[in-house]
Amino acid sequence: MTNRRNPLVVVAVLLLALLAGVGYLLAGNQGSDHPKAGASATAGATASGSATSKPSAPKPTPPAGGATTPAPAGTWVPTDPAMADVCRSKLPSQAVDTLGLIAKGGPYPYSRDGIVFENRESRLPRKAEGYYHEYTVVTPGSNDRGTRRVVTGNSGEQYWSADHYATFQEIDSRC
Repeated sequence: MTNRRNPLVVVAVLLLALLAGVGYLLAGNQGSDHPKAGASATAGATASGSATSKPSAPKPTPPAGGATTPAPAGTWVPTDPAMADVCRSKLPSQAVDTLGLIAKGGPYPYSRDGIVFENRESRLPRKAEGYYHEYTVVTPGSNDRGTRRVVTGNSGEQYWSADHYATFQEIDSRC
């Protein structure tokens, strides 16, 4: 009887180990919730002396094509490879103007520009509260702020939304 139970115990232990490994890998892909991910981002911001400054222009995204070599140090990697990029040159001129104001730190045309974007629907990668900030992109002919926004992350990434946060595209400044 002991001989029959041993193979079942071994199989059960192996299955549990496999499930735990898969769970660990899936949890590791969440990125921002991992304590070391936050610590390294904070250390980098502190080392550069810009932990509390407003975000500047984004660092370039790596070339498309699925390169398997690691990116050189300091090269920016898209925050969400599944999210579509949009070339900065393809944005409306008002969005490019807003990006210029962000790079200079203002002044902004609307009092709500620069406020914290809460990412309630989690359409952007999950980050700590206060990580994202929103800026209005002027809409010609609109009597209010309109629906167009640029949202920036504290690591320099920038996102475009033409439909009041229903969809986002990551802005690629290389093109």
